[in-house]
Amino acid sequence: MLFAQDIGIDLGTANTVVYLKGKGIVIREPSVVAVTTKDNPPTVVAIGNEAKEMIGRTPGSVTAVKPLKDGVIADIEITSDMIKEFIKMAVKHSPFSRARVLISIPSGITEVERKAVYDAARSAGAKYAALISEPLAAAMGAGLDISDAVGNMVVNIGAGTTEIAVISYRDIVTSKSIRTAGDKLDEAIVEYISKKHNVLIGERTAEEIKIKIGSACPYDGEGAMDVRGRNLIDGLPKNVEITSEDVREALYDSLSQILETIRSTLEITPPELLADIVDNGIMLTGGVALLRGIDRFISEEIKIPVHVAIDPLDCVALGTGMCLEKGTI
Repeated sequence: MLFAQDIGIDLGTANTVVYLKGKGIVIREPSVVAVTTKDNPPTVVAIGNEAKEMIGRTPGSVTAVKPLKDGVIADIEITSDMIKEFIKMAVKHSPFSRARVLISIPSGITEVERKAVYDAARSAGAKYAALISEPLAAAMGAGLDISDAVGNMVVNIGAGTTEIAVISYRDIVTSKSIRTAGDKLDEAIVEYISKKHNVLIGERTAEEIKIKIGSACPYDGEGAMDVRGRNLIDGLPKNVEITSEDVREALYDSLSQILETIRSTLEITPPELLADIVDNGIMLTGGVALLRGIDRFISEEIKIPVHVAIDPLDCVALGTGMCLEKGTI
């Protein structure tokens, strides 16, 4: 018998996470699509991990692209194709005729951008599509009780955007969104190494540096790593040593922007809810929440406890899943 499937999608700039009602998270793949440019319109060759491996390694007739930029859709047709393929992957072992899809979106996007996400889901074959704000989904996925009239603050730092929201009684009271997040941190590392060492590295190398030795504060066991790039003076390969202190210096300005946005959000928060946040602390979600010491970096500056969610990478997807399981889609 054919039936509708309820699917939750955390459509991220770097990764897409898919939650299938009754089964949990079934897909966690890079938001990358490889297309052949020989066809008009372009034909999808690969998505996810397979497509990511093609970046920088394909012939001219095949291009690996990221259809989302800074948390929003940059190419609606390719995004629609990607959603369609992820939906097929999610339900491939289940009888399927149509899908009801709940997609998370940044709180600060425009109506035009909201419509682009909705249209992409419908074009992908969803019978019904709904949108949920990322901070709300992240708060639920992190285990916060947002059902009471109590102030909770969530800071969701993904790849494309940082979403900061104060939530009370199932809704957002105040929020801010900036397009300084994981990708900008990677770009900052690329720029720092270029300026300090006259060596150009790729963003994938920068991300590896961030994960292996990056931090927001000094930490025990700090290290260094050898990095290979292209010498900007003679164009030849060159190795340089990058330390944890180098990475902190590279990341400082971007992290400070995130910190100032948290501060400015607190400044416009109603006093009663601010008192709740001081008592309960701030919840960090998203991939950048895994950066060493970022909770201490924020807490020491704003004098409020900061907690990192147990599973920060999946909070948004888990939150959409909770809505599906409760039947609120």
